[in-house]
Amino acid sequence: MLIETSNTYARELLHGVRAFLREHGPWCLHLSEHGRGAVEPAWLRRWKGDGILARVERPAMADVLRGTGIPVVDVSFAMEHSPFPRVVTDSRAVTRLAAEHLLERGFRHFGYCGDSNHHWSNLRSRLFAEQVERAGCGCEVFSVSAASQNWEQELAAIARWVRGLPRPVGIMACYDVRGQQVLEVCRRLGVEVPDEVAVIGVHNDDLLCDLCDPPLTSVIPNARRAGYEAAALLQRLMNGERLPPEATYVEPVGVATRQSTDVVAVDDRRVSAAVRFIRDHACENIGVSDVLRAVPVSRSWLERRFKQLLGRTPHEQILRVRLDRVTTMLATTDLPLAVIAERTGFEHPEYLSVAFKRATGISPSGFRARAAVARDGKLA
Repeated sequence: MLIETSNTYARELLHGVRAFLREHGPWCLHLSEHGRGAVEPAWLRRWKGDGILARVERPAMADVLRGTGIPVVDVSFAMEHSPFPRVVTDSRAVTRLAAEHLLERGFRHFGYCGDSNHHWSNLRSRLFAEQVERAGCGCEVFSVSAASQNWEQELAAIARWVRGLPRPVGIMACYDVRGQQVLEVCRRLGVEVPDEVAVIGVHNDDLLCDLCDPPLTSVIPNARRAGYEAAALLQRLMNGERLPPEATYVEPVGVATRQSTDVVAVDDRRVSAAVRFIRDHACENIGVSDVLRAVPVSRSWLERRFKQLLGRTPHEQILRVRLDRVTTMLATTDLPLAVIAERTGFEHPEYLSVAFKRATGISPSGFRARAAVARDGKLA
């Protein structure tokens, strides 16, 4: 297994492999120290194993692996084309979640801060821009090549970009480390986070995200499922099946919301107050009338301004917040649906099921089954 252990995504891949082996029997594994993007180890050309799981991030590594004649499954999307079957995170779903998260907070200006060294980052920059442009917004795309600069040079380049952005602005960082850098730049520039700049990363590295100041919101990939599916593909290859070098895409689990996006970025203070009230109380079985008591305006005015600024009604915003909470609880707990319904403001679990399926296209039980491997390694 040519998979590094220095970051959360890679370690979660290994947890997924372990889950597959628990269900289908053990392999004799060789896992050595291996940094991300490192040169191929000297022993690899002479190795006589049966299969390889690898993060193939360099053409030279692909050439060496192909030269071994051993079945390979790639678990990286760093290169646009891979000669091997591969299992990767669905970048379109990742950018959709990030864009929706920032859009629902009222942002109309957006940025993407990437790493031009990786194909998946360049792809996500385009997909994220498409997502926000469909909402009638613009996106400033900026990439730094981590391979060609040191940390301070990267920060200086990001700082020049951030200074020129319109504010308030919602920024998607290609991964959590880049998000950490954007937050550090904001701190040095005296830019308020999240009021002037809100930041969302990808990978949800709990320790890294919590060490950021303020803590970093992040999209949660389903790396355990990716590891499980990659191991299953490799088993098929080792059994003699011939599989084309195509990608299997694994959808992310959701968004872990932290302080770096805890804001409502609309110019109207009354709408902002209403959105905050909904965010804080949506799961208490409130209705629009409760919002109007907290923010004393006419119902017709509130409905009109919500549609103008957020693209949805106050009732739709309440339902959206509730369903976001439902999604998180389904993915991270084993609570019965009736308990989740009670805790998220739904009077009956049947109504929750109908609303959830209407919004997501899948039943709560189906969603929970798909997300289970991200939490405890069970096959979804």
